[in-house]
Amino acid sequence: MTLILALLIGIVAGLRTMTAPAAISWAAYLGWLNLGDSWLAFLGYAFTPWILTILAIGELFADQLPSTPSRKVPMQFGARVFMGALCGGAIGIGGGSVIGGFIAGIIGAVIGTYGGAEIRERLAARFGKDLPAALIEDVVAIAGALLIVAALP
Repeated sequence: MTLILALLIGIVAGLRTMTAPAAISWAAYLGWLNLGDSWLAFLGYAFTPWILTILAIGELFADQLPSTPSRKVPMQFGARVFMGALCGGAIGIGGGSVIGGFIAGIIGAVIGTYGGAEIRERLAARFGKDLPAALIEDVVAIAGALLIVAALP
């Protein structure tokens, strides 16, 4: 179950870079995810979930701007893979398989990045504009992140 949740949080990171770490940080802060004294324990510190939530909200707005670069350019893609690895690793720490969590998070981020881009393009084509597709993707990422942290063992 740990690796599946790590893969899924990676997919969320592929959809919305900052939504995944914000959700994981809240889970750690609220005691749903035990990071103990690991190097990722900072995710559960008092101010971390608030900071990551502000960044996630900012990303939701920035994603709607026409000047926002594609998620597939190296900088954007790298950030999504990094956050997928970080969040997958955090779930892995909580489940006793940190390396597996990192790998699953990376795989999920790649799936979420490319799969999310493809689905969004298809939805935007059906709607005739990008905004409805972007908003649907936002809802999927946020709801997915909430369901994943709710399912943590």
